[in-house]
Amino acid sequence: MITYLYWFAAIAVAIALVYGFTVVGKNWKAGAVLALIVLVVAWGTYYFRLQQVFVKHYGGVMTISVPKGQLHLGATWKDDNLWIENYDPATNSCYFTEYSKGNLLQGKVTIKDCNPMMPQK
Repeated sequence: MITYLYWFAAIAVAIALVYGFTVVGKNWKAGAVLALIVLVVAWGTYYFRLQQVFVKHYGGVMTISVPKGQLHLGATWKDDNLWIENYDPATNSCYFTEYSKGNLLQGKVTIKDCNPMMPQK
């Protein structure tokens, strides 16, 4: 829900700028440029900073797909970054993959001969 409110506010500010500069100021080019700047900054802020914060703390919306051929084992939060554990039966390896803000500087840990599907002896 918070994600939708964020985007509603960002779009409302952009529309207000276009309306204000077009109707009141008779300068639609300045309004359009400022509205575009607001939307680009809102997108960058959301993508690189707020998406996982919204999901973790306020019930935001986020979708992650399991890579083809892998099985999902678990997920956990470390600070505001989400770590996903998947198992690849073809290589018999487990992968811990970090989904960081904006998907930059993602960490990845590989555990060889993991095979979590086999019972331990």
